[in-house]
Amino acid sequence: MSFDVCRVRLWRACAALVLLSANPASAQNFPDGPIRLVLPYPPGGSADFVARPISPRLSERLGQQVVIDNRGGAGGNIAMEIVARATPDGRTLILALAAQAAANVSLYRNLTWDPLRDFEPVTLVAAQPYFLVVHPSLVANNVNELLALAREKPGQISYWSSGNGSAPHLSMELLKTMTKVDMLHVPYKGGGPAYPDFIAGRVQATFTSYGSSAQHLRAGRLRALAVSGARRSRAAPELATVAESGVPGYESGVWYALLAPRGTPSTVIERLNRDMVAVLKTTDAGERLETMGVEVAGSSPAELGRYMRSEVTKWANVIKRTGAKLD
Repeated sequence: MSFDVCRVRLWRACAALVLLSANPASAQNFPDGPIRLVLPYPPGGSADFVARPISPRLSERLGQQVVIDNRGGAGGNIAMEIVARATPDGRTLILALAAQAAANVSLYRNLTWDPLRDFEPVTLVAAQPYFLVVHPSLVANNVNELLALAREKPGQISYWSSGNGSAPHLSMELLKTMTKVDMLHVPYKGGGPAYPDFIAGRVQATFTSYGSSAQHLRAGRLRALAVSGARRSRAAPELATVAESGVPGYESGVWYALLAPRGTPSTVIERLNRDMVAVLKTTDAGERLETMGVEVAGSSPAELGRYMRSEVTKWANVIKRTGAKLD
């Protein structure tokens, strides 16, 4: 064998070793630059309210600046695609909501990404239940009375949502599916145009956030019947959950998950998980979120992965029943 051939083979072997060791070395040095935290909605939305108290603390823990990048549009799908295609080095992350991390894969026909296939779960950051709210003219003081009324008047009780396929729409459809009642869906283009009609009694019920409804509840213009989460809300502990009110197993709401591109090294995922969970346990970040009715979480990557799989299945079944599709 000639000297030149040996030299070429040696060069190729060294190059292969460099390539094989590149990811571990990068993972060991993480983070070696700013972290880009992509949000799937424009500034001012609930994702902003969750991310902004957390990002400075996470910057301190990581020793690198966490830069928030709002990329709204297409129900959050644009942001998810950006992160799915990003270099899997831990420096591009997304704070995905339940819509992007679970429901959109069944709502949209032609997505180029899949929440379970194209992302690594890091941690469940927070969860925010909805309030089941009715107009006072509706003779219902609890969930059972609302359901009894819906059975007496099938299709006559109307509920509004912020649009077909929105989380409040799917939350009510889940309740209808589990209780076999029929109520009329009235979709609006957001809560802004819906609330005047709701307060006037032209629509009678909805699932809505605590922040959107609190002032109207205090003024007696609306009445809250229950909360949609698995536990009672600290914002209104006197309100029972829907599950406690005769619909066992019911759970819905907004949740926020920190995800990384598929292929991000496990050591990087572990570091991000450890530091984010530590941030969520800090008093100032947790208290700021809880004042908005948001409850901090903090889970292992495996726990978040199992939760996402169960949520994808749950909402796929609801969406199949309603026939809701978005393009």
